[in-house]
This record gives sequence, C-alpha cells and structure tokens, in this order.
Amino acid sequence: MGERCSLEYSVNMNAAGSYTEGISIEIGDGTFIGHGCEFNTTSKVTVGQHCLIAAGTRFIDHDHGMDPGSRMIDQPETHAKIVVGSDVWIGANCIVLKGVTIGDGAVLAAGAVLTTSVPPYAVYGGIPARLIRMRSELGSGLIHFANR
Repeated sequence: MGERCSLEYSVNMNAAGSYTEGISIEIGDGTFIGHGCEFNTTSKVTVGQHCLIAAGTRFIDHDHGMDPGSRMIDQPETHAKIVVGSDVWIGANCIVLKGVTIGDGAVLAAGAVLTTSVPPYAVYGGIPARLIRMRSELGSGLIHFANR
C-alpha cells in the first residue's frame, strides 16, 4: 500500500492462496478506493498512483474452465495479472477481469466490464467495455476561474 492512499469501508482484498509465492495486491501512492470494492487475486493486481476507483468495483484475475466432462468445482483454474496505470478513473461497479492492462490516464464508465486492455487516455464503457473516445477528443476538461 502506497503513501496517502484513501480506502473507504468494506474494501475486500482477497489473495487466494495467500501463502503462495508471487500472489500480491499493490496500490500506488495517493490512490482512492471506494467502499465495497473487491480485489480477488490468485496472481497479482497492481494499481498505479493517484487513481480513483469508485464504489463496488471488482478486480478478478482468475477464472476456471467449463469442460462438460468435469464438475465445475474440479475445473482447472487460469489466471493472469491485472495492471492499472497511474491517474486512472474507474467508475462505480466496474468489473476488471484477468489479463487486463489499463493505460495511464484512462477512464472507465460506471458499470463497465473490462475483458480487454485499455490504451492510455482512452474512455471505455459498456458490457463488454469498448472504446467510446480518447480523452484528447474531450479537450483539457479543466475549468479556469478568474481570481476574485
């Protein structure tokens, strides 16, 4: 956990098999994590610096097979790390699945389900999430007020 992070209540960090070497959850400096977020990992979830992660977001870096010849509980598990860059804004109730990398400065609309990686400064939304636009198409997004 980095310095100056802010975690609201009921954030669940579950490193399944936590005594297995290499499993980790890393949160960068100045990152905010809203209430009810879940980090569910069997490999690694990394979040960069100065990110905003809204309430109810889930990071799940693993799943299991669906072979009809085996019971669901006996299916082999697959996993791949999740990487969130710096200065990323993830809206409420998003789901980020295994193997996804979210580039620096990206934005995810509320409720998005991420199954593929997101380039830097992209705005993604939907189920499954897709490119809506690049932040450069929005202008600076800053409002400047005159000194009073």
